[in-house]
Order: sequence, then structure tokens, then C-alpha cells
Amino acid sequence: MAAMATTRVLLVRHGESEVSVDGVLGGSETCRGLSDLGRRQSVALRDRLANGHEPAIDEIWSSTLPRAFETAEVVNEAFGLEIHTDTDLEELRPGEADGVRWDDFRDIFGPVETERYPHRPIAPGAESRASFIHRTSAALHRVVEANEGRTVAVFCHGGVIDVGFRSFLDLPRSGAFDLWTLNTS
Repeated sequence: MAAMATTRVLLVRHGESEVSVDGVLGGSETCRGLSDLGRRQSVALRDRLANGHEPAIDEIWSSTLPRAFETAEVVNEAFGLEIHTDTDLEELRPGEADGVRWDDFRDIFGPVETERYPHRPIAPGAESRASFIHRTSAALHRVVEANEGRTVAVFCHGGVIDVGFRSFLDLPRSGAFDLWTLNTS
């Protein structure tokens, strides 16, 4: 039996976003991309990767949300690769909560109880935690399977990174730990 080549996946959270600065849920309707700080964070990551602090990147994938795609574009200035996009790498889709201030969310839609009700959407037209986990896990595994033996950078979101760790390490969908991934880490 032939040995499988090792695939290296760099899961990268986007730089600070305008919606984070504004304190709103930023889905496909309201994400406006990176803040000034987010652009500086992306440049710093680009320079770090360009200076050889990680293995050379063979392929770049990105969420289609502007904050992730802009981060990928800035980092890609050092590599000149094609940026592949996949809508399944997006953060949890907020439906009618897209653009709602975090401070107002509970008053409008009630408490988010994803542990107790994993199949209940967080708002009308939104997806549930269970569907988010299924969608993003499948997308990450597709990327890995298509890039065996290569180094792939995936520019995405904190929730996607959490799902990726849990899926690749065969851990429960929640509990034991929470990942609070910082911007451009």
C-alpha cells in the first residue's frame, strides 16, 4: 500500500472587518470587507508568509464574503496564485439577522440556543448550527481531498476554523474547548 502524501492546510481567519467594527452580523448582504486595521493585519500576514515563516503555499481558497476574499487578495500579492472561492466556506448564514447589531439580536430574534436546538435556525431565513457544521466541514474536506500532498491556505472565518479543527481531529461538534481565533491568525 502506497503511503499517503501529507497535506498541509492553513486555516486563516480574515482581517478585522467593517461589520465587526460596527458591531453587526455580517452576512452576504452587509459584509463590506476589511477595516483599515484589517488591511494592515493582512499586509503583516502577507509579509510573514512571504518571508518563509511557513511552507510555500501551493493553492489558495477563500470564502466569498468580502472580508475573507480581501484578506486572501492581500496575502496573494506575495504568491500570484489563482484564488479559488467557495460559498460553502462562508460563516454561518444569518438570514434576516444579516446587518442586525449584535446588541439588538436577542431582542429581535430571542436567545441563540444552538447547543440545545442545533437544527433550529438562529433567525428566519438563517441556517442552523447543524447545517453550518455539515456545510463547512464538507467544503473543507473537499479542499483537502483535491489537494493531497500540497499546502493549501483557506481564508475563511472563526466559525469555519472551529468546525475544521473539530472535523479534522474527529472531536464533538461542541464542548471541551472553544476556539476564539484572532484576525489573520
